[in-house]
Amino acid sequence: MTQKAEAQKPASAPAGARKPRRRALGIDRRPGWITYACLGAIFLGGAYPLWWSYIAGSSPSSVLSSQWPPLLPGGLFWKNVGEVLDTVPFWLSLGNSLIVSSIITISVVFFSTLAGYAFAKLRFRGREGLMVFVVATLAVPTQLGIIPLFMVMKQFGWTGTLGAVIVPTLVTAFGVFFTRQYLVDVIPDELIEAARVDGASMIRTFWHVGVPAARPAMAILALFTFMTAWTDYLWPLLVVPQNPTLQVALSQLQSAKYVDYSIVLAGAVMATIPLLVLFILAGKQLVSGIMAGAVKG
Repeated sequence: MTQKAEAQKPASAPAGARKPRRRALGIDRRPGWITYACLGAIFLGGAYPLWWSYIAGSSPSSVLSSQWPPLLPGGLFWKNVGEVLDTVPFWLSLGNSLIVSSIITISVVFFSTLAGYAFAKLRFRGREGLMVFVVATLAVPTQLGIIPLFMVMKQFGWTGTLGAVIVPTLVTAFGVFFTRQYLVDVIPDELIEAARVDGASMIRTFWHVGVPAARPAMAILALFTFMTAWTDYLWPLLVVPQNPTLQVALSQLQSAKYVDYSIVLAGAVMATIPLLVLFILAGKQLVSGIMAGAVKG
């Protein structure tokens, strides 16, 4: 009886025969050459402006007026870098930008995670209304608040100090909204209830349950916040012109009557290098955070 049943049982297809069948059914989801070609074109399109800036920063200024710009850099990059260092207080402004961007990034990530966790997992009166108010502030243009904010900083006596750049951006509405949207589904309510039953306080529950779950979102928010603070120009120009950040200092390269754009672009390349190093070092966290957010549902 057993032998007859085994004889009637259909033989399984060999492993090599399953691949054509999966491809015929459309199950094989591996990217093809079209996908890689599109990704390559996007990469080249995004990297070309930086490469062209390096070419222009290492060549004479006459290159900018040529009909066909060169594809290879010249040999004047370090000479132009020396001109940048002699013209503007580069190292002072670099240190100011590092201080401002680091403090703003740490503060935004911490307070945004704390507020996002509260909006996502705590039940309190007026939670929905407060969240709507936070989101509504994103619709207000930043330029509308520059004049009253400058008057407040002047009354406090903070103009000319880095505190005037740091304090207004210690927490952002986007950071709160971003972390709230991430944590609302990624942390089960049962896990928080279990931690409370075990005797954990609210802060301890946040530290041991909320923070580990929010690490991918915190990594992405930290990268974007650091980049935004690093490239900010308008507000530091108004409040710290004598103690400039890097972007404000590099703008002094264009204050002369004759502007040598090869030197300007050499300075722009120098200002971009720290961001490139940051993205290279934190690229793994960035990709893992995006993937975790994509599959969290």
